Amino acid sequence: MNGGKAGRDRRIVLWRHGQTAWNLERRFQGTTDIALTETGIAQAHRAARLLAGLRPDAIIASDLRRAAATARQLASITGLDVTYDEGLRETFAGDWQGMTHVEIVERFGDQYRAWKRGEPVRRGGGELESEVADRAAPVVERHVEKLPDGGTLVVVSHGGTIRTTIGRLLGLDSRTWESLGGLSNCCWSVLGEGARGWRLLEHNAGTLPEPVLGDDD
Repeated sequence: MNGGKAGRDRRIVLWRHGQTAWNLERRFQGTTDIALTETGIAQAHRAARLLAGLRPDAIIASDLRRAAATARQLASITGLDVTYDEGLRETFAGDWQGMTHVEIVERFGDQYRAWKRGEPVRRGGGELESEVADRAAPVVERHVEKLPDGGTLVVVSHGGTIRTTIGRLLGLDSRTWESLGGLSNCCWSVLGEGARGWRLLEHNAGTLPEPVLGDDD
């Protein structure tokens, strides 16, 4: 999708929430409302100090607790308000939610492998990745349009939702979204506005390499 009028030079920072207990247990969270661990709060505080240096103009976030608490760390430093939107929630994955990675592979092996091949799969009877992009990408686009020239929007969301949103904004075929890889807790990706639309400037930035512990790994 096109980023808007040529020359506006805006940026989108897509920031994944901090660590939760379910991340450590490799338990699929989806739309289950899990809080940050103490480590997750510390991760958010550290990352917020770095992201504040980008002088963001606006912050939007998923209304799930793990994303909302992460966003508040940046809000407290920048003085910006956070706009919460349920359209930025993680993928709803039905029966997969609350299950560990091992349990999912054991009980839904064919479904899991099909998803990893890039096929459209309703994991656990939940949402398709394209449906997640259908609800999340327009939220981001609406808020980007409110930015001044050269402005920066920070989007605080979830690994799977961020990946599908990036894929949609870059105009990539949904079967290739897996090639973007996951985001570690409290890391981010940056899209910049170019003459032909959005470009991926950074991916999974913010730290030395860490394991990706999340629903999209």
